[in-house]
Amino acid sequence: MNEINASNIIAREATTAQDKITSLINAFLSGRNALTIKAYKQDLEAFALFLNAGAVIDASRRLLSVSAGDANALVLGYRSKMIEARLSPATVNRRLAALRALVKLARTLGIVSWSLEIENIKNDSYRDLRGPGQLALRQVISSLSQRQDPKSKRDLAILRLLHDLGLRRGEVVSLDLEHVNLASGTISILGKGKTARISLTLPEETKTALTNWLEVRGLAPGALFINFDRAKKGLRLTGTSLYRLTKSLGLGRPHGIRHSSITEALGLMN
Repeated sequence: MNEINASNIIAREATTAQDKITSLINAFLSGRNALTIKAYKQDLEAFALFLNAGAVIDASRRLLSVSAGDANALVLGYRSKMIEARLSPATVNRRLAALRALVKLARTLGIVSWSLEIENIKNDSYRDLRGPGQLALRQVISSLSQRQDPKSKRDLAILRLLHDLGLRRGEVVSLDLEHVNLASGTISILGKGKTARISLTLPEETKTALTNWLEVRGLAPGALFINFDRAKKGLRLTGTSLYRLTKSLGLGRPHGIRHSSITEALGLMN
């Protein structure tokens, strides 16, 4: 195949892909009343603005051209950005519904094989979902880094895992010493709904925090993070205790820290 033919094929494939997205958007908006069409267009334009995509068709193509995991992470970050901007729950949920409906139609038409699983937000959890913000996190992490007591070293290691790796609190409290490999710089995580652990690479600052904590904890087998409360001292830290920990540090829910992590990562990508 010569260079000219290859270029022609690539151009045709690009045109075909763009035609599919254009047809998808047209089908998505067809048969609706004028007010609904206007609202959907505004919602899709807001998503395009978030992606710096310029046009709805470009934003839609970007969303539909990635894997299921990347697409859901992208929309999760979008939801976090809207919450941080203090948009009303009704606006956030309407925009999410528009994206879910678009992807649902794309799946029906065979353009993708996956669905968006990002759910709406609830009014009572609105503030918590925004997360503490990067400034608050940096201030707490800096404060803990300057302390030398065992609890502060434990708390810093936990915050690093929640933020740097975006772990859920259940994933953190289920860790045992055997799941940490400082030599290879990895940690083995059992994700939500999974039956097998996966290995994640530790960022250097996270590895340092874990190293400092293990110097205090020791190398005895068992729970990686233990409780310092008088009644439960030495026992595995629970999800409830981790929730109380982040609240006591002024950082809100552990899940909010995870959202801040994802939002920051997506901000660096865009």
